[in-house]
Amino acid sequence: MKHWVMDYETLINCFVAVFQHYKTEETKVFVVHKLRNDYLELLNFINSNATNKEWHVSYNGLNFDSQITEFLIKEGHDLINIDPERIAYCLYLQAQETISRSNNEEFPKYSEKHLSVPQIDVFRLNHWDNKAKRSSLKWIQFSMDWHNIQEMPIHHSTMINTEDELDTVISYCVNDVESTKAILLLSKEQIALRRSLTNEYNINLYSASEPRISKELFLYFLSKKTGIKPYELKQLRTNREHIIVKDIILPYVKFKRKEFNSLLEKFNNLIIDTQETKGGFKYSVTHKGVRTDYGLGGLHGSKRAGVYEAKEGMIIMTSDVTSYYPNLAIRNGWSPAHIPQKEFCEQYEWFFEERKKIPKKDPKNYVFKIILNSTYGLSNDVNSFLYDPEFTMRITINGQLSLTMLYEMLSERIPGSIPLMQNTDGLEMMIPASYKDKYLEICGEWEKLTNLQLEHDQYQKMILADVNNYIAVFKSKEVTKEEYDSLKIKFPHHVFKEVEGRYLYAPTKCKGRFEFTDLALHKNKSFLIIPKAIYHYFVHDVIPEKFLSANRNILDYCGGIKAKGDWKFIETCFVKGKRKDTPLQKIVRYYISNKGCKIVKRNVTDAREIQIESGRWMQTAMNVFQQKDWLEYDVNDDYYIDNIYKEIENISKTKEKSQLSLF
Repeated sequence: MKHWVMDYETLINCFVAVFQHYKTEETKVFVVHKLRNDYLELLNFINSNATNKEWHVSYNGLNFDSQITEFLIKEGHDLINIDPERIAYCLYLQAQETISRSNNEEFPKYSEKHLSVPQIDVFRLNHWDNKAKRSSLKWIQFSMDWHNIQEMPIHHSTMINTEDELDTVISYCVNDVESTKAILLLSKEQIALRRSLTNEYNINLYSASEPRISKELFLYFLSKKTGIKPYELKQLRTNREHIIVKDIILPYVKFKRKEFNSLLEKFNNLIIDTQETKGGFKYSVTHKGVRTDYGLGGLHGSKRAGVYEAKEGMIIMTSDVTSYYPNLAIRNGWSPAHIPQKEFCEQYEWFFEERKKIPKKDPKNYVFKIILNSTYGLSNDVNSFLYDPEFTMRITINGQLSLTMLYEMLSERIPGSIPLMQNTDGLEMMIPASYKDKYLEICGEWEKLTNLQLEHDQYQKMILADVNNYIAVFKSKEVTKEEYDSLKIKFPHHVFKEVEGRYLYAPTKCKGRFEFTDLALHKNKSFLIIPKAIYHYFVHDVIPEKFLSANRNILDYCGGIKAKGDWKFIETCFVKGKRKDTPLQKIVRYYISNKGCKIVKRNVTDAREIQIESGRWMQTAMNVFQQKDWLEYDVNDDYYIDNIYKEIENISKTKEKSQLSLF
């Protein structure tokens, strides 16, 4: 079977289609232009795709490329006998209409279920169409360290007249197809999972994001459970203008300390406007020197920045509530008001209990995890059949208050306890080692009271910037020589040590701006060398200068920037005392250099300019990767060293080489 990774370029007098076999290098290029007309071959090819059920894999293809394909299949034969530039113009008009529909948030002309050629859209699959994760192919190319992240150098309204111009369009399209194929390979396990789900439940989930999988499968199971038809369930919502919070707080929520009772009183007096939930409540509590911020979504609090190490006689406990938000609903019998409570709660609990029976390596375990975690979020989505904002607030508000109860119980009843962090579904606390059993006993009391479960582990060190940005080193454990060697290959940055024939291993966890492995592609991986160096400084006691000199991957030194709205990027250079401005594309990859130029962001309306890197730092754009000897890049190490030490100073208040002892 042949499936094809594909992309179209639609210009005013030129149409280019590129298809590459999803497993091999076989590539087909079709051009519709006065210099080359492959229109009939293109029609025959895509019609054979439809006949043979050969799939198209694309980036945002469900909203764009598939619409052009379907137009060609349904109406393309009417264009065979006209001039190729007129054909290209007809396809251009179809493309502009398709883009207009998408920009206006209208449904595509051809729905997915009616498409002649089956589709996998890696843009939708990865949920990059979501507002919080929205990413263009160029940005994903940057995140993948793709060699060429150049945008189309020719505007779609430009007439193509020469072979060179045509070659430029083709090369650009081939580059996009090859990078989309790279995303496909990275998404291989996700696609296999979706294929399995599609076959099992007879719901097309090939291009489904995780929230959509959750929505579709919960709908499927709930329909079977309640006997309500899926279409009828989809129409249901509970719309509310206000939520009186005192009516939804659990009766067991009680505190001893004044600061926590003040928090409870604030919640009891709160009436939530469901149209203004974002930022609708803010309150802070300071206890034992730790400030915790509360809102409508969750709590966040941490000790001031620093390195917190479990030295002799102390341990750092980290405790998380098992599937916290789902279990709050399950254990308290909550459901969206428009859905039968008994059936909803039984089905929700079934997902939780069934997941526990499935090995973690089984993809279905992950599916049930998605369903459990996404259901809470869908209850606050007006486009979801689970929508009931009171259900959402029951979970988030009681979640904060219940966790705060545990926080108070532990910090008050364990002498010498030092709270380090609280964050949505768990907490970290340093306690005397002799009180570990007492700690677990108190946690057991809380579990009995709330009917929830906690999972515990130990850290030996926390490198803490704030609640969202930290590095944690777990307590070391002894492993076999075989395990040791295997783990060292898989996680070379973790902590390994041989002591008198014993093999000790300590995993680590990095959050926020300290993450540098397995970053989600929609996230900003700019200047990855900085978090890497900070990590190795605090965890492996390697000074930044030494780390940089041993790690010379130019792409780790690169940053990425996006221009939005009325802004564009300009490269400003001074040649022989004269300023020369060169427009840059909307997404720019660059690094800090000694003799580069300045990249500025300019507002097209009022001509305001903002330097991307203020001060003396110069930049070199590198949208096309070039392999060079290191010195030829002319990298300014001072920029990276300065930023690394700023973070180190923020945490440890010193520039001295750290003297860490992890074992």
